[in-house]
Amino acid sequence: MKSYCRIVLLAATLAASPVHAQEPGASVSGDKATDMAVDLVVVRPLGFVGAVIGTVGFVLALPFTVPSGSVGETADEWIGRPLEYTFDRPLGNFDQCGADRHPCGN
Repeated sequence: MKSYCRIVLLAATLAASPVHAQEPGASVSGDKATDMAVDLVVVRPLGFVGAVIGTVGFVLALPFTVPSGSVGETADEWIGRPLEYTFDRPLGNFDQCGADRHPCGN
């Protein structure tokens, strides 16, 4: 059980940090189909897990963020960005999010 928790924590940490290709729009693996498969099977589920863990952390942090006035910023960083990275970018594209194709996380 302890090692399972460590694996989940590591996966959430990796999912919360955006993956960057060397050149914007370049294929990470060298093959667009492989990028799409890895994105669908690995990266998106990890992004969702990261958003869930971020939500739990956000709720636990509320007693500290409410008095400091940083609730919105914390929600954006811990919930909004992982959800954007998971659900609001083209399959296999690890750099750009949204309809306007802005850099993920910005």
